[in-house]
Amino acid sequence: MSRHIMIVEDNDSMRLGMEETLKRDGYRVDAFGDPAKAFEAFQRMSVPLVITDLKMDGMDGMQLLARIKEAAPQTEVVIVSAFGTIDSAVDAMKDGAADFLTKPFSTEELRVRVERVYQRIDQAREIARLMEEKSLLEEELFEEMIGISTPMKQLFKLIQTVAKEDSTILIEGESGTGKELAARAIHQQSMRAGKPFVKLNCGALQDSLLESELFGHEKGAFTGAHRQKKGRFELADGGTLFLDEIGDISPAMQVKLLRVLQEQEFERVGGEETISVDVRIICATHRDLARRIGEGEFREDLYYRLSVIPLKIPSLRERKEDIPALVRHFLARNKRGDAVKTIAPAGIELLMQYSWPGNIRELENLVERLRVISPTDEIDAGLIAGQLSDNPTVMNPWLENLPLEEAVNAFERNLIVHALKKSDGVKNRAAKLLGVRTSTLYYKLEKYDLL
Repeated sequence: MSRHIMIVEDNDSMRLGMEETLKRDGYRVDAFGDPAKAFEAFQRMSVPLVITDLKMDGMDGMQLLARIKEAAPQTEVVIVSAFGTIDSAVDAMKDGAADFLTKPFSTEELRVRVERVYQRIDQAREIARLMEEKSLLEEELFEEMIGISTPMKQLFKLIQTVAKEDSTILIEGESGTGKELAARAIHQQSMRAGKPFVKLNCGALQDSLLESELFGHEKGAFTGAHRQKKGRFELADGGTLFLDEIGDISPAMQVKLLRVLQEQEFERVGGEETISVDVRIICATHRDLARRIGEGEFREDLYYRLSVIPLKIPSLRERKEDIPALVRHFLARNKRGDAVKTIAPAGIELLMQYSWPGNIRELENLVERLRVISPTDEIDAGLIAGQLSDNPTVMNPWLENLPLEEAVNAFERNLIVHALKKSDGVKNRAAKLLGVRTSTLYYKLEKYDLL
């Protein structure tokens, strides 16, 4: 922006002197002898600094100051007066003046005072620029984590705080709440952002495969190990390793993982070389680990190693005011061509009344289904009601009487059965409907004896 100054002074010689002095210093100057005409011009242009005389006919400097501050609060104003007193200077500063100059003053004093005010203007501009950059950066970092609700705002703030440290983080939350998105946001805002973000779903693998995936293996370590393979710890060196569904690993694997966390070193399967890595660990689980500790299924010492910083992702039931924004996001992201479908207000109301046991993943899948099957650009409430009533949880109200973990398992099993029916038993299609990988679906099918 230009270093632009407006001078308002009814004394011709004084006005001309200030104008010439400031122009020689490289400022763009507009000078006026009439305060009313000066303010009329001010409203048509952007002027960072106004220098005005205090005593003038028609409108004095204090009145002009008040009008300028009302029209453009960011504009700085310097008051000049031949009748300067401490009281008048204090009054001017209280009303928002940046400085008060008493006539007569030297050209050098004018230069110094103006430069001082412009330093404040430049600092304010820089702060505004940095704030805008920060806002844009935050929008980019959280672009997939949509939310304006209080729980989400608190989560965003916490993520920005914990991302700066290297402490291990345990992300807890129901299935489908966006735990991986939170882990990615933490990585992207950390000092490790330029390094790898490596993820592994621990619940989808048996012990032998999980150990190989985590620590790697040497050639010939087991049948089928035709070459050396680096594990996720090595691949994530310098960056972040995200271990999803950490609550599902076996006691034997818990011991091995605890050793790595304590000593920051390991050996590949079938190898003897000890490997050291610099990795930040972020874990996630939908299980109640405290309860599993009490049942003897999860090590307490490992839990405390993992949960240095616990982070809870709210369920969609706890942030229903985010549903309209989430719906718009999913419809816009999955649009075909230039057309973006919308949902009628009555339909949005139905979505906000629903309990969403499958959380964001369930909402995303439903919105995609509605987008595909709706014959019109506005998805009506009747179509939505039909899809919601076809939901497995609605058909099984007895789930409400079960303990939380049993209810979640029963819901998940019914949802899988429902998806298989919808996809005529084609498992990759069912996995797509459920929003999971095919390997994860096979793990779930085995877990619930559905194979």
